[in-house]
Amino acid sequence: MESQLETVALFSLKLAYETEGSSPILRDDLVMGDYQRDVFELLVRRGDVEGIQVKVDECVGLALEAVGGVDKPLGRELGKLAGEFAGIQAIRELNGPLIALRDYLKAIQ
Repeated sequence: MESQLETVALFSLKLAYETEGSSPILRDDLVMGDYQRDVFELLVRRGDVEGIQVKVDECVGLALEAVGGVDKPLGRELGKLAGEFAGIQAIRELNGPLIALRDYLKAIQ
């Protein structure tokens, strides 16, 4: 799960900060500092669903801005998926919504 969380953060930050012709954002870039696998691993180990959701919401919020907000077609779907992820209350229930969010972010890159 930690890898998927890191991937969601990476794809979100790519949408927010990567520009055509610039160097791509990679997992070891400074912008990924608070969203690396080991940070998510600690949160998962603690069972900190709220902490995970806060971290994911920070990144997805930036991606949502980058696609024009919830009033735009890409933003509507991203907002819907983010809302489903935010509504989860148990760590064991995060996987399905997390995968849907990851796959959508990957698709709109």
